[in-house]
Amino acid sequence: MPVRSRRPDRSRSALVVGLGRFGTSVASSLVDQGWEVIAVDESQELVQRWSDAITFTVQADTTDQEALEQLGAGTFDRAVVAIGTDIEASVLTVVNLVDIGVSEIWAKAINSQHARILQRIGAHHVVLPESAMGARVAHMLTGSMTDYLEFDDGFAIARTTAPPSACGRTLAESALRTKFGITVVGVKASAQDFDYARPETVVRSGEELVICGPTAKVDAFCAAASAERAS
Repeated sequence: MPVRSRRPDRSRSALVVGLGRFGTSVASSLVDQGWEVIAVDESQELVQRWSDAITFTVQADTTDQEALEQLGAGTFDRAVVAIGTDIEASVLTVVNLVDIGVSEIWAKAINSQHARILQRIGAHHVVLPESAMGARVAHMLTGSMTDYLEFDDGFAIARTTAPPSACGRTLAESALRTKFGITVVGVKASAQDFDYARPETVVRSGEELVICGPTAKVDAFCAAASAERAS
């Protein structure tokens, strides 16, 4: 197992544990953004498969704290524990990273019980990818949205086709914020750049609105817009 002798640039480096679909997606995206990533997995096959796409790939057992220390895990400010179905390995890895002193630990959970355990043992951010994607698809399906993102504090951002009543008018004239309690962040026409919304922005038929606000109000607006378009 190679030992890292060079200290990474802490501002743009991360440790990713687990080279399944979630872990490789995170690691590859970070590398694409110019980050230095060391990715660790017990599978030599996965380590070899991703060796050309990720800065460093290492085969190691991260449930062993000494192995993590030899990898220089303590030199990272950020770590992502992307271990899939092995809850014990996930938990032990997070515990080891906490003990080593990694200041920001993101961890994947496979269910709500796993998420609670990870939070209690020190993971700073816990994500449930399958659950989050399921909720996102459900909102997009029922609200006729083309994109949707909900935050933990009951706030959401969505993209939906403008209702007919808003078309041919400025945002000030349609007063969507007053009527629905949502904020129009931008307007997007097909094959054109995103345009930041201003009171004088005129919405044209077929354009999409990027909106934000309390989740319930975003859902209500998208549902109303969908019903209006269908009528």
